Amino acid sequence: MSRVEAEATESARPTASRIRSAILWRSGSQIAGQLVMWSSTFLVLRLLTPSDYGLFAMTQVVIGLAQLMNGYSFASSLVQAERLDEERTGQIFGVLIAMNLAIAVAQFLAAPLAAEYFHQPGLTALLRVQSLLHLTTPFIIMPQALLARDIDFRTQGRANFAAAFVGAVTAPACALAGFGVWTLVLAPLALFTTRAVLLGLIGRWWVRPRFRLRGAGTLIGFGGTVLVADILWFFQNQADVFIAGRHFDAHMLGLYSEGLFLTQIVCNKFVPALNDVAFPAYARMQADRVGLASAFARAAAVIMLCAMPFYAGLAATAGPLVLTVLGPKWGEAAPIVRLLAFAMPFVTLHILFSPATNALGRPGVAARATAAGAVVLPVAFLIGVRFGPTGMAAAWVTAMPLLLAVSATLSLPVIGLRAATLARAVMPPIIAAAVMGGVVVAVDGALPAMAPAARLAFLVPVGVAAYAALVLLLARPLLTQAITMARGRAG
Repeated sequence: MSRVEAEATESARPTASRIRSAILWRSGSQIAGQLVMWSSTFLVLRLLTPSDYGLFAMTQVVIGLAQLMNGYSFASSLVQAERLDEERTGQIFGVLIAMNLAIAVAQFLAAPLAAEYFHQPGLTALLRVQSLLHLTTPFIIMPQALLARDIDFRTQGRANFAAAFVGAVTAPACALAGFGVWTLVLAPLALFTTRAVLLGLIGRWWVRPRFRLRGAGTLIGFGGTVLVADILWFFQNQADVFIAGRHFDAHMLGLYSEGLFLTQIVCNKFVPALNDVAFPAYARMQADRVGLASAFARAAAVIMLCAMPFYAGLAATAGPLVLTVLGPKWGEAAPIVRLLAFAMPFVTLHILFSPATNALGRPGVAARATAAGAVVLPVAFLIGVRFGPTGMAAAWVTAMPLLLAVSATLSLPVIGLRAATLARAVMPPIIAAAVMGGVVVAVDGALPAMAPAARLAFLVPVGVAAYAALVLLLARPLLTQAITMARGRAG
């Protein structure tokens, strides 16, 4: 069966049912995969040093920039397009192959320049091995786009979970074998390769690549606009390590980067998974602007209901949490985590807008919002870097509210939603989490001296109970809606 025929068959299923199934598979597989990965990650964090993670963070600036050019933005045009044929699909696949081969060669050749910029000669070998990641990219992005178009996240979920398991086994094995920072290079390589192979075997998506682009102007134009937004997003989100890597030693950079990793778990690991579902779902609702606006407000409220207790809990328990989860050698990261937790609600809301505006065929809106971020955040980081890792964390706290205001101003009129309506939707969980954080801090202050793990074991149930009670009081309808969605029934 061809992709076009398969799409026609799949479209016969009720859209609401497919979206609910997609949310459950995408979020469920993401949670399961992350639980597997975290068990490995936190073990590896105890085996490696902050300096190892500092070196790895430097490589991620280069990898992140290279991956912006990997063609994902062009593949996303396959999801947004109303109709597809084998010719257009093959052209996008050809673009992916050509771009990623060029990226791999460019990274291999440019590795010494990056090592010189960061004053770390060892980065050359790390980056050259990491260039192999780009060769797997076309065979991951292409099936993911085609499966997302069909709102089929079951197949993706199975492949991603298996790949996460391979990565989770590889990482501690390498760390225990004494590979040091190379652990952080080899584990992703094993994960990416496994994901590419399994998506090919399970997804059965193969199309013949075509390298002539005649007639693909619309798809390429959409993808190019998304690419501009992605490049600006890179400068917005990688500027901190780019700037700090020049001023901090590897130890200080490792403290900052892993503190940021801990606070961004929700907005980097779970919200993008939901956005993967939201983009094709919103695209199917292009003709129903009222319904799309309502769906966006509900989605934002449910996401904040789930995310806010995590952020408030991080801020309230940063000290014992870092010492318990990461170990004593990471204790200096606690103030960084505490500050960054206050910025993450703004980050979470900010990244919810682009799937909706892109699905409406307006990728330029996200490009303008990220252009603002590419100015606001680097300026804040240039100021904050003078005050060490905590200064970098403070830069996030001061800059993100401004950036959220800009992105909301640009995006909400396109979505058809008033700012007051969105604020009413998301405010109950925000208030509940803020009060919960206050309760946890008060209880923490009343506790006697005790081991970090024991203190954390006492504070977490207090926070859970407080948040549950406050949500029942302030946002019972939203909680009911979230439970209904999780059970897969129409709300």
